[in-house]
Parts: sequence; C-alpha cells; structure tokens
Amino acid sequence: MDLYEYQGRDVFEKHGLPVLAGGVAETPEEARAIAERLGGRVVVKAQVKVGGRGKAGGVKLAADATEAYDRANDILGMDIKGHTVHKVMLAETADIVEEYYFSYLLDRANRTFLCIASVAGGMEIETVAETDPEKVAKIAIDANRGVDEALAREIVTAGHFPAEVADQVVDIAIKLWQTFRAEDATLVEVNPLAKISSGKVLCLDAKVTLDENAGFRHADHEALEDKAAVDPLEQAAKAKDLNYVKLDGEVGIIGNGAGLVMSTLDVVAYAGEQFGGVKPANFLDIGGGASAEVMANGLEIVLSDPAVKSVFVNVFGGITACDAVANGIVQALAMLEGRGETVTKPLVVRLDGNNAEAGRAILDSANNPLVQRVDTMDGAAERAAELAAAGK
Repeated sequence: MDLYEYQGRDVFEKHGLPVLAGGVAETPEEARAIAERLGGRVVVKAQVKVGGRGKAGGVKLAADATEAYDRANDILGMDIKGHTVHKVMLAETADIVEEYYFSYLLDRANRTFLCIASVAGGMEIETVAETDPEKVAKIAIDANRGVDEALAREIVTAGHFPAEVADQVVDIAIKLWQTFRAEDATLVEVNPLAKISSGKVLCLDAKVTLDENAGFRHADHEALEDKAAVDPLEQAAKAKDLNYVKLDGEVGIIGNGAGLVMSTLDVVAYAGEQFGGVKPANFLDIGGGASAEVMANGLEIVLSDPAVKSVFVNVFGGITACDAVANGIVQALAMLEGRGETVTKPLVVRLDGNNAEAGRAILDSANNPLVQRVDTMDGAAERAAELAAAGK
C-alpha cells in the first residue's frame, strides 16, 4: 500500500525523524487555516501517488495564508498524470542549502534489503545512477543485523555525505531503518533529505510503501488506506477475504492458485483476439479451499461487475478435489439464487486434476443451463471469450 506524502510524513514523525510541521487540506478554506497556524509562508503540495508533481504545477509556494488559499484552489481538482488531486499538504518552508537522497527498500531480485544513498538528491535516483553512478551508494542490509551505528556510518561514508552532516545522517539512517522495520514497509524514501541554512538536516519528503501482507500486525494501517480510490468491487472482495483485482475486460475469471489464474488471464486474452479483442475482467484466486460459500462469494463479486458478460471457472484439483469444487459451484449458484441474486451470465467450467471425472459428472448431472463444461483450458477460454463477445 502506497501512502500519500502527508501520511508518510506522519509516520516519520511518529518514529522521531526530523520533519517540518504541516497539515493536510481538502478545501482552500482548510488550507488557509493551516497556513495561519504554521505562520503564513508555506509550500502547498498536491497529494497524488505519482511523481512529477512539481513539473505539472502541483507544488507551489505561498507567502501568506491568503495566497495559500489561492494556491490550494489552483491545485485541488487538477489532473496529474491521470490522478485527480483531492488533497493538498501544506508544510513550513525551509532555506535549503544542499539536497541528498536516502532510502531503504526490499530488493526482491537478491532476496535482501537494500539501502540507496546519494548526495545528489532532489531528482530521480534512476537518473543520477545513470549519469553519475559514482554518486550513488547501494548497500545490502542483513535483516538479522539491521542498521546499527557502525553500518550507518559505512553507508554515510559510501554515500560521500559531507563531514558536517555525517552525524545527523547517521542518526536519520538508524531511525529510518527502525521505521522501515517497525511498520513492515517495503520502501521508505526521502528525496530530498535536505541540509537547511541552520545546518540541520530534515526529511523534506516522505515516500512510504507498506506490505499489506503484514496488515494483521498493524491495526492502525487500515486507517491509512485511501478507500475512495479503491475499486468498490475490490473493497467488497477484500471484506470476503478474496484475492481479487479488477481489470478492464469482459470475461470474469475464477481459479484456484495465483499461477493458474495468471495463466488463465493469458489464454483468455489470446483467445479473445479472434472475438474482437475480448479480455479478462478480473483476477480472482479462491485458493485451495473452494467451498460452496467461497465459490458463491467469488461468483457474487465477479457477477457484480456490469462489464462481465461470461465467467470462466478454471480449477485444477489438488488438495481440494474437483468433485468438491463441482459441488461448490452447484451449491454456490443455488446460494446466490437464495440470496436473491439472479444469475443470468453463462459460466464455462474447466476441471482437471484430482477427481476431475467425478467433478465433471456432478456438473453434468446438475444440468444447469448456465453452466457449460469444457475439458481443456484453451477450449474453455475460447468458449468463454465467444460467449462474452455474443453478450456485448
């Protein structure tokens, strides 16, 4: 889960990192009140989860509270790379002398954590790494050791930070790692980490990504989720503990196992090319326990999408046998009818693996006119795409 800058700033402050006072506003009136509280002169920043705000006009200085009102009025409602600005962050201004870069992230490729530090802050680190690679230090972090003072000093030395700010950056490096670990983050980034005219080093930006898989350890993280920006179907699926992602297509997909579902998306997209570009409408992994209730919940979510014209249920029986899945499908359709959910869209079902023959027999004997059984994955994908195209 990516946080907005103001949320990241609050997380930094919670862990004792040096940040400037600020506030978040949804209206120009709120922006004016915050500017008055902060002393008048502020910077007004669009809150969107995308880079390039400054170039798009989403970051502006305001000399006083009245100008803060005007700048917030200019920024709120802007479209920045397809993201509409609904909030602005206001922060105290600072007389910046030097800008640095500092981050910790999960390095998936090398199965470790990584620190990236540079004295060339205020610009994209990818650009710096390409044009001035000697200015970018990359230090692998042992999760068992973490970042103590000794390692923090190694990082500061490798990053060529000036001697006059070294002690401050060491302290920030330690606290930023503590933040990264305590919050179960996959990224904490400060750009710029800035030295101001007083000589103090401050975190003037905050980019934080939290690991949603660790959400059960952090009840407070739920409040950080921007529910207004989440697709309502994805919210409904999350409430039912379903792994669902909304896509832009017409064939609803239900499968057991992430790998199988990903493959299903591919074969449906390929098959859909011959039917006018029909595409998958979602990713939905019901996992290993495809009970009637789980199947009913999955079908309810998929069928709630008005863009869905057909559904492809693709199951490979393993621990959960295909006969249990078939019973689940039959019972799920009955459960949906019992809930008052009228099912009218065709379902194409492919069963393979453990007890596949028994599962197919159960579907055949149920003789539900909405259910069409196809034995091969490619054939089922083609049939689902054909039905979706006919239902447009």
